[in-house]
Amino acid sequence: MVVKADLAENSAVRGCMVIKPYGYAIWEKMQSELDKMFKATGHQNAYFPLFVPKSLFEAEEKNAEGFAKECAVVTHYRLKTDPEDASKLIVDPEAKLEEELVVRPTSEAIIWNTYKNWIQSYRDLPILINQWANVVRWEMRTRLFLRTAEFLWQEGHTAHATQEEALEETRLINGLYADFVERFMAIPVIQGTKSESERFAGAVETYCIEALMQDGKALQAGTSHFLGQNFAKAFDVKFATQSGGLEYVWASSWGVSTRLMGALIMTHSDDNGLVLPPNLAPIQVVIVPIYKGTEQLESISEMAHKIKSDLTAAGISVKYDDRDNFKPGFKFNDYELKGVPLRIAIGPRDLENNQVELARRDTMEKNTIFIEGLTDHIQSSLEEMQSNLFDKALQFREEHITEVNDFDEFQKVLEDKGGFISAHWDGTSETEEAIKKKTKATIRCIPLTEEKAAGNCIYSGKPSVQRVLFAKSY
Repeated sequence: MVVKADLAENSAVRGCMVIKPYGYAIWEKMQSELDKMFKATGHQNAYFPLFVPKSLFEAEEKNAEGFAKECAVVTHYRLKTDPEDASKLIVDPEAKLEEELVVRPTSEAIIWNTYKNWIQSYRDLPILINQWANVVRWEMRTRLFLRTAEFLWQEGHTAHATQEEALEETRLINGLYADFVERFMAIPVIQGTKSESERFAGAVETYCIEALMQDGKALQAGTSHFLGQNFAKAFDVKFATQSGGLEYVWASSWGVSTRLMGALIMTHSDDNGLVLPPNLAPIQVVIVPIYKGTEQLESISEMAHKIKSDLTAAGISVKYDDRDNFKPGFKFNDYELKGVPLRIAIGPRDLENNQVELARRDTMEKNTIFIEGLTDHIQSSLEEMQSNLFDKALQFREEHITEVNDFDEFQKVLEDKGGFISAHWDGTSETEEAIKKKTKATIRCIPLTEEKAAGNCIYSGKPSVQRVLFAKSY
């Protein structure tokens, strides 16, 4: 679907993708809305280098260890012509770097080394920085938009004077992510924290939003990390307090990526192709003329341009497709495949009756609508579609959260039904790993909304303070 809908394709570099204009237009809309939300909460954009000196990358041990196997490393700074074959280039052995450079898998190291120069006093805090960038994680098994060797994302990195302020920032951003995904992507998410083994490398606590795809697998849609003072200590970032003392800075980092594109596709799409929520659709309405001959096209085009002008003035993105080298049937199928929310068809008889045919992508319903009042009807239809897509996804998720009380039941639900499984866990990494090894299911999150109620672990039988959510995942 990703390829057929013209969103992206595999590139000549194994594991990397080319995001095509239509796919990038969706990402740009995501980026635009998130950027507004970040700035509204006091954050500023900046940019930091792609390359990280290996010594800096190694400074925070847990972070370095967590990403070591995924790192691409630059060892030489130039090539030269092969003396034995002038048509080929080889690495110049004399151009070996004094220190190897890691291509960033994430930017904590280079940013905290920079913050050391920016922070001397409590007056310099907080620092609320976000950057839009690409990162490289040398994945072995890749899928377009879900897991690629290089991907686009935003990463926030903040510095604070107190633990409470850094924790508040971490929770704020996790809530912001949830709000964006639910309001714009029409995907319901569960907010929670990760178990210790699933946390970001170097984090004290990882907050997350988890979504459920139509195949019953979970997808981590975004994460926000409370880093404590780990990176401040690794890079010796201290500040003079108001009382005259000297303390290490408290930190958070957070990010979402083009994986959100995968979430969008897998949550709403059907056998006819993409189904895009109107709030993120690059084209919200497409107008297709149905005609024979130039004279009919001219009459239809006059009406189409008037409709387009009215809709555009109302803030609706519209495309009028009057290409004469494709038949209407081809265009209908193409726009269904690309998930355009509403399609208007206008023929000669429609002109006579002062009406159009309006087709909805979510329900595939077609109705005849009078041109008078069309803009209002389309606005309400787009709002209804946005709401309906969320409600449909929410109903699916609620029907696929299953409480279990023993391991046999756990395995049966996982195999037969899928989805989130709410179960007691004893809180140990040993039990978590044993369940993962036997079933490939992991703890997706410890829900923030879950009321704590004592029970017994489904696997070990040991006491448990609350249920957590397990699932197979991408």
